[in-house]
Amino acid sequence: MSQLPETRPLCSADVIDFPAAPRARGGLGVQRSARRLALSPKYGSGPREVDVRYLWCGAPDAPTVIVQGGISADRDVTAPDGEAPGWWQALVGEGAAIDLTRYRVLAIDWLTPAELGTATISSEDQADALAALLDALGIARAHAFVGSSYGAMVALAFAARHPQRAERLVLLAGAHRAHPLATAQRSVQRGIVRLGQQSGQLDEALALARQLAMTTYRGSAEFGRRFAGEPEWRGDRFHFPVEDYLEHQGRRFVARFDADRFLALSESIDLHVVAPEQVALPATLIGFPSDRLVPLADLCELQRRLRGPATLEVVESPYGHDAFLKEPEQLAPLLREALR
Repeated sequence: MSQLPETRPLCSADVIDFPAAPRARGGLGVQRSARRLALSPKYGSGPREVDVRYLWCGAPDAPTVIVQGGISADRDVTAPDGEAPGWWQALVGEGAAIDLTRYRVLAIDWLTPAELGTATISSEDQADALAALLDALGIARAHAFVGSSYGAMVALAFAARHPQRAERLVLLAGAHRAHPLATAQRSVQRGIVRLGQQSGQLDEALALARQLAMTTYRGSAEFGRRFAGEPEWRGDRFHFPVEDYLEHQGRRFVARFDADRFLALSESIDLHVVAPEQVALPATLIGFPSDRLVPLADLCELQRRLRGPATLEVVESPYGHDAFLKEPEQLAPLLREALR
Protein backbone atom coordinates (compact mmCIF):
# COMPACT_ATOMS: atom_id res chain seq x y z
CA MET A 1 0.00 0.00 0.00
CA SER A 2 1.42 3.37 -0.96
CA GLN A 3 1.62 5.97 1.79
CA LEU A 4 1.44 9.74 1.72
CA PRO A 5 4.63 11.63 2.57
CA GLU A 6 4.75 12.68 6.21
CA THR A 7 4.57 16.34 5.24
CA ARG A 8 1.31 15.91 3.32
CA PRO A 9 -1.94 15.79 5.33
CA LEU A 10 -4.38 13.00 4.71
CA CYS A 11 -7.13 15.57 4.37
CA SER A 12 -6.90 19.08 2.98
CA ALA A 13 -9.33 21.68 1.75
CA ASP A 14 -8.23 21.66 -1.90
CA VAL A 15 -11.00 21.74 -4.49
CA ILE A 16 -10.04 20.01 -7.71
CA ASP A 17 -12.18 19.57 -10.81
CA PHE A 18 -11.14 16.51 -12.77
CA PRO A 19 -11.93 15.80 -16.41
CA ALA A 20 -14.58 13.25 -17.25
CA ALA A 21 -11.98 10.57 -17.99
CA PRO A 22 -10.95 8.27 -15.12
CA ARG A 23 -8.29 9.96 -13.00
CA ALA A 24 -4.84 8.53 -12.40
CA ARG A 25 -4.03 7.23 -8.95
CA GLY A 26 -1.92 9.22 -6.54
CA GLY A 27 -2.05 12.96 -5.91
CA LEU A 28 -3.65 14.78 -3.02
CA GLY A 29 -5.17 13.01 -0.06
CA VAL A 30 -8.59 14.60 -0.62
CA GLN A 31 -10.74 15.86 -3.41
CA ARG A 32 -13.87 17.91 -2.85
CA SER A 33 -15.33 18.22 -6.27
CA ALA A 34 -18.26 17.33 -8.52
CA ARG A 35 -18.78 15.13 -11.55
CA ARG A 36 -21.51 15.59 -14.12
CA LEU A 37 -23.07 12.16 -14.57
CA ALA A 38 -25.96 10.78 -16.59
CA LEU A 39 -28.61 9.03 -14.49
CA SER A 40 -32.03 7.53 -15.26
CA PRO A 41 -34.16 8.28 -12.19
CA LYS A 42 -36.66 5.70 -11.00
CA TYR A 43 -39.53 8.17 -11.08
CA GLY A 44 -38.30 10.12 -14.10
CA SER A 45 -38.60 9.82 -17.86
CA GLY A 46 -35.19 9.03 -19.28
CA PRO A 47 -31.56 9.98 -18.68
CA ARG A 48 -30.75 13.21 -16.91
CA GLU A 49 -27.39 14.87 -16.33
CA VAL A 50 -26.69 15.82 -12.72
CA ASP A 51 -23.70 17.18 -10.82
CA VAL A 52 -22.76 14.75 -8.07
CA ARG A 53 -20.76 16.48 -5.32
CA TYR A 54 -18.29 14.24 -3.56
CA LEU A 55 -15.46 13.95 -1.07
CA TRP A 56 -12.66 11.43 -1.68
CA CYS A 57 -10.21 11.40 1.18
CA GLY A 58 -7.38 9.17 2.32
CA ALA A 59 -4.22 7.42 1.21
CA PRO A 60 -3.74 7.29 -2.56
CA ASP A 61 -3.98 3.80 -4.11
CA ALA A 62 -5.67 2.48 -0.95
CA PRO A 63 -8.98 0.57 -1.18
CA THR A 64 -12.00 2.86 -1.36
CA VAL A 65 -14.69 2.68 1.32
CA ILE A 66 -18.02 4.39 0.58
CA VAL A 67 -19.44 6.07 3.70
CA GLN A 68 -22.95 7.56 3.75
CA GLY A 69 -25.08 8.83 6.63
CA GLY A 70 -28.61 9.98 7.32
CA ILE A 71 -30.64 12.43 5.28
CA SER A 72 -29.13 15.43 7.07
CA ALA A 73 -25.54 14.20 6.51
CA ASP A 74 -23.43 15.65 3.70
CA ARG A 75 -20.26 14.52 1.94
CA ASP A 76 -18.05 15.86 4.75
CA VAL A 77 -17.90 12.65 6.73
CA THR A 78 -14.51 13.87 7.95
CA ALA A 79 -12.61 17.15 7.61
CA PRO A 80 -9.00 18.33 7.88
CA ASP A 81 -7.61 20.22 10.85
CA GLY A 82 -8.79 23.83 10.99
CA GLU A 83 -12.26 23.06 9.64
CA ALA A 84 -15.49 22.15 11.37
CA PRO A 85 -15.45 18.42 12.16
CA GLY A 86 -17.18 16.07 9.77
CA TRP A 87 -20.34 14.33 10.90
CA TRP A 88 -18.42 11.06 11.64
CA GLN A 89 -15.07 12.59 12.53
CA ALA A 90 -14.53 10.31 15.53
CA LEU A 91 -14.69 7.20 13.33
CA VAL A 92 -13.08 8.38 10.08
CA GLY A 93 -9.52 9.70 10.23
CA GLU A 94 -5.88 8.81 10.57
CA GLY A 95 -5.70 5.85 12.96
CA ALA A 96 -9.50 5.82 13.44
CA ALA A 97 -11.78 2.83 12.89
CA ILE A 98 -12.04 3.76 9.21
CA ASP A 99 -8.36 4.55 8.94
CA LEU A 100 -7.37 7.07 6.28
CA THR A 101 -3.85 5.63 6.19
CA ARG A 102 -5.38 2.31 5.02
CA TYR A 103 -8.47 3.36 3.07
CA ARG A 104 -9.83 6.14 0.90
CA VAL A 105 -13.28 7.30 1.94
CA LEU A 106 -15.75 8.32 -0.75
CA ALA A 107 -18.96 10.18 0.17
CA ILE A 108 -21.52 12.22 -1.78
CA ASP A 109 -24.07 14.88 -1.01
CA TRP A 110 -27.51 13.32 -1.37
CA LEU A 111 -29.24 14.16 -4.63
CA THR A 112 -32.66 15.83 -4.64
CA PRO A 113 -35.60 15.71 -7.06
CA ALA A 114 -34.86 19.25 -8.26
CA GLU A 115 -31.44 18.10 -9.45
CA LEU A 116 -32.90 15.10 -11.27
CA GLY A 117 -35.87 16.99 -12.70
CA THR A 118 -38.35 14.71 -10.91
CA ALA A 119 -40.97 15.06 -8.22
CA THR A 120 -39.52 12.25 -6.11
CA ILE A 121 -36.12 10.65 -5.54
CA SER A 122 -35.39 7.07 -4.57
CA SER A 123 -32.69 5.20 -2.70
CA GLU A 124 -32.00 3.50 -6.05
CA ASP A 125 -31.23 6.88 -7.61
CA GLN A 126 -28.66 7.60 -4.91
CA ALA A 127 -27.15 4.12 -5.39
CA ASP A 128 -26.92 4.63 -9.16
CA ALA A 129 -25.19 7.99 -8.62
CA LEU A 130 -22.55 6.31 -6.47
CA ALA A 131 -22.02 3.54 -9.03
CA ALA A 132 -21.65 6.11 -11.82
CA LEU A 133 -19.20 8.07 -9.68
CA LEU A 134 -17.08 4.96 -9.16
CA ASP A 135 -16.92 4.65 -12.94
CA ALA A 136 -15.93 8.29 -13.35
CA LEU A 137 -13.17 7.96 -10.76
CA GLY A 138 -11.84 4.73 -12.22
CA ILE A 139 -12.73 2.60 -9.19
CA ALA A 140 -13.63 -0.90 -10.33
CA ARG A 141 -14.83 -2.08 -6.93
CA ALA A 142 -15.14 -0.53 -3.49
CA HIS A 143 -13.71 -2.39 -0.53
CA ALA A 144 -16.93 -1.74 1.40
CA PHE A 145 -20.06 0.35 1.59
CA VAL A 146 -20.62 1.63 5.14
CA GLY A 147 -24.08 3.14 5.47
CA SER A 148 -25.94 4.54 8.48
CA SER A 149 -29.68 5.22 8.62
CA TYR A 150 -30.71 6.36 5.09
CA GLY A 151 -27.16 5.53 4.03
CA ALA A 152 -27.76 1.89 5.00
CA MET A 153 -30.87 1.84 2.83
CA VAL A 154 -28.89 3.22 -0.10
CA ALA A 155 -26.17 0.63 0.55
CA LEU A 156 -28.74 -2.16 0.22
CA ALA A 157 -30.08 -0.64 -2.99
CA PHE A 158 -26.50 -0.36 -4.25
CA ALA A 159 -25.77 -4.02 -3.47
CA ALA A 160 -28.97 -5.18 -5.17
CA ARG A 161 -28.40 -3.10 -8.33
CA HIS A 162 -24.61 -3.14 -8.56
CA PRO A 163 -23.49 -6.37 -6.86
CA GLN A 164 -20.01 -6.38 -8.41
CA ARG A 165 -19.12 -2.86 -7.27
CA ALA A 166 -18.45 -3.52 -3.56
CA GLU A 167 -16.96 -6.39 -1.58
CA ARG A 168 -19.02 -6.06 1.59
CA LEU A 169 -21.68 -4.03 3.41
CA VAL A 170 -21.69 -2.50 6.88
CA LEU A 171 -25.20 -1.36 7.76
CA LEU A 172 -25.97 0.70 10.87
CA ALA A 173 -29.53 1.48 11.94
CA GLY A 174 -31.00 0.84 8.52
CA ALA A 175 -33.06 -1.94 6.96
CA HIS A 176 -34.64 -3.15 3.73
CA ARG A 177 -37.79 -1.12 4.30
CA ALA A 178 -39.15 1.58 6.56
CA HIS A 179 -41.13 0.46 9.58
CA PRO A 180 -44.78 1.61 9.27
CA LEU A 181 -44.70 3.41 12.64
CA ALA A 182 -41.59 5.33 11.58
CA THR A 183 -43.34 6.18 8.31
CA ALA A 184 -46.29 7.49 10.31
CA GLN A 185 -44.01 9.73 12.35
CA ARG A 186 -42.25 11.09 9.27
CA SER A 187 -45.58 11.60 7.51
CA VAL A 188 -46.68 13.90 10.33
CA GLN A 189 -43.39 15.81 10.04
CA ARG A 190 -43.90 16.28 6.30
CA GLY A 191 -47.47 17.40 6.91
CA ILE A 192 -46.24 20.08 9.30
CA VAL A 193 -43.77 21.39 6.71
CA ARG A 194 -46.39 21.41 3.93
CA LEU A 195 -48.78 23.30 6.20
CA GLY A 196 -45.99 25.84 6.78
CA GLN A 197 -45.51 26.21 3.02
CA GLN A 198 -49.20 26.88 2.55
CA SER A 199 -49.50 29.31 5.45
CA GLY A 200 -46.32 31.31 4.85
CA GLN A 201 -44.72 30.07 8.08
CA LEU A 202 -42.18 27.74 6.52
CA ASP A 203 -39.29 28.32 8.91
CA GLU A 204 -41.49 27.81 11.94
CA ALA A 205 -42.96 24.64 10.44
CA LEU A 206 -39.59 23.20 9.47
CA ALA A 207 -38.27 23.87 12.97
CA LEU A 208 -41.32 22.19 14.52
CA ALA A 209 -40.93 19.16 12.22
CA ARG A 210 -37.31 18.86 13.31
CA GLN A 211 -38.33 19.06 16.96
CA LEU A 212 -40.74 16.19 16.43
CA ALA A 213 -38.04 14.25 14.59
CA MET A 214 -35.66 14.64 17.53
CA THR A 215 -38.15 12.82 19.75
CA THR A 216 -37.87 9.80 17.41
CA TYR A 217 -34.09 9.87 17.00
CA ARG A 218 -33.21 9.64 20.69
CA GLY A 219 -34.12 7.00 23.23
CA SER A 220 -36.51 7.28 26.17
CA ALA A 221 -33.71 6.69 28.68
CA GLU A 222 -31.73 9.70 27.44
CA PHE A 223 -34.74 12.01 27.59
CA GLY A 224 -35.58 10.72 31.04
CA ARG A 225 -32.06 11.38 32.29
CA ARG A 226 -31.60 14.83 30.72
CA PHE A 227 -35.01 16.45 31.01
CA ALA A 228 -36.66 15.17 34.16
CA GLY A 229 -36.63 18.56 35.93
CA GLU A 230 -39.58 20.68 36.95
CA PRO A 231 -41.18 23.16 34.53
CA GLU A 232 -40.71 26.88 35.11
CA TRP A 233 -43.08 29.77 34.48
CA ARG A 234 -41.91 32.09 31.70
CA GLY A 235 -43.99 34.89 30.33
CA ASP A 236 -47.52 33.54 30.16
CA ARG A 237 -47.02 29.76 30.43
CA PHE A 238 -45.00 26.91 31.88
CA HIS A 239 -41.90 25.81 29.96
CA PHE A 240 -40.69 22.24 30.35
CA PRO A 241 -36.95 21.45 30.46
CA VAL A 242 -37.05 19.56 27.15
CA GLU A 243 -38.50 22.51 25.25
CA ASP A 244 -35.31 24.59 25.20
CA TYR A 245 -33.41 21.64 23.74
CA LEU A 246 -36.03 21.00 21.07
CA GLU A 247 -36.30 24.66 20.09
CA HIS A 248 -32.52 24.88 19.79
CA GLN A 249 -32.46 21.84 17.52
CA GLY A 250 -35.21 23.31 15.39
CA ARG A 251 -33.38 26.63 14.92
CA ARG A 252 -30.13 24.86 14.02
CA PHE A 253 -31.88 22.75 11.41
CA VAL A 254 -33.62 25.69 9.75
CA ALA A 255 -30.28 27.51 9.48
CA ARG A 256 -28.68 24.73 7.44
CA PHE A 257 -31.43 22.75 5.71
CA ASP A 258 -33.90 23.45 2.92
CA ALA A 259 -37.55 22.48 3.34
CA ASP A 260 -37.93 20.94 -0.12
CA ARG A 261 -34.80 18.87 0.45
CA PHE A 262 -36.16 17.67 3.78
CA LEU A 263 -39.50 16.69 2.24
CA ALA A 264 -37.88 14.79 -0.61
CA LEU A 265 -35.34 12.85 1.42
CA SER A 266 -37.83 12.06 4.19
CA GLU A 267 -40.21 10.66 1.59
CA SER A 268 -37.36 8.73 -0.04
CA ILE A 269 -36.84 6.84 3.23
CA ASP A 270 -40.46 5.73 3.24
CA LEU A 271 -40.46 4.73 -0.44
CA HIS A 272 -37.42 2.52 0.08
CA VAL A 273 -37.94 -1.22 -0.42
CA VAL A 274 -35.22 -3.75 -1.27
CA ALA A 275 -35.77 -7.50 -1.34
CA PRO A 276 -33.01 -8.86 0.92
CA GLU A 277 -32.86 -12.00 -1.21
CA GLN A 278 -31.35 -9.87 -3.99
CA VAL A 279 -28.33 -8.96 -1.85
CA ALA A 280 -25.53 -11.52 -1.90
CA LEU A 281 -22.68 -9.45 -0.48
CA PRO A 282 -21.33 -10.30 2.99
CA ALA A 283 -22.93 -7.92 5.46
CA THR A 284 -22.41 -6.73 9.00
CA LEU A 285 -25.59 -5.31 10.53
CA ILE A 286 -25.41 -3.08 13.61
CA GLY A 287 -28.53 -2.24 15.56
CA PHE A 288 -29.55 -0.58 18.82
CA PRO A 289 -32.31 -1.87 21.13
CA SER A 290 -33.31 1.72 21.99
CA ASP A 291 -33.81 2.61 18.29
CA ARG A 292 -37.51 3.29 17.78
CA LEU A 293 -37.18 4.02 14.06
CA VAL A 294 -35.38 0.82 13.02
CA PRO A 295 -36.44 -1.92 15.46
CA LEU A 296 -34.09 -4.84 16.03
CA ALA A 297 -36.84 -7.14 14.75
CA ASP A 298 -36.46 -5.58 11.31
CA LEU A 299 -32.70 -6.14 11.37
CA CYS A 300 -33.24 -9.75 12.47
CA GLU A 301 -35.56 -10.23 9.50
CA LEU A 302 -33.03 -8.59 7.19
CA GLN A 303 -30.23 -10.81 8.47
CA ARG A 304 -32.36 -13.93 8.01
CA ARG A 305 -33.39 -13.05 4.45
CA LEU A 306 -30.10 -11.77 3.02
CA ARG A 307 -28.67 -14.13 0.40
CA GLY A 308 -25.09 -13.52 1.49
CA PRO A 309 -23.53 -14.25 4.89
CA ALA A 310 -24.64 -11.73 7.50
CA THR A 311 -23.94 -11.05 11.16
CA LEU A 312 -25.96 -8.82 13.49
CA GLU A 313 -24.18 -6.85 16.20
CA VAL A 314 -26.38 -5.41 18.96
CA VAL A 315 -25.06 -2.32 20.74
CA GLU A 316 -26.68 -1.12 23.94
CA SER A 317 -27.07 2.66 24.02
CA PRO A 318 -29.48 5.22 25.49
CA TYR A 319 -29.28 7.31 22.32
CA GLY A 320 -31.82 5.49 20.16
CA HIS A 321 -31.48 5.88 16.40
CA ASP A 322 -28.75 8.49 16.91
CA ALA A 323 -26.50 5.91 18.56
CA PHE A 324 -24.60 5.55 15.27
CA LEU A 325 -23.49 9.16 15.84
CA LYS A 326 -23.10 9.04 19.62
CA GLU A 327 -21.29 5.76 20.36
CA PRO A 328 -17.89 5.89 18.59
CA GLU A 329 -16.13 3.91 21.32
CA GLN A 330 -18.52 0.98 20.97
CA LEU A 331 -18.70 1.15 17.18
CA ALA A 332 -14.98 1.47 16.44
CA PRO A 333 -14.02 -2.19 17.09
CA LEU A 334 -17.06 -3.41 15.17
CA LEU A 335 -16.16 -1.28 12.15
CA ARG A 336 -12.52 -2.37 12.25
CA GLU A 337 -13.53 -6.02 12.30
CA ALA A 338 -16.15 -5.59 9.57
CA LEU A 339 -13.64 -3.91 7.23
CA ARG A 340 -10.83 -6.40 7.90
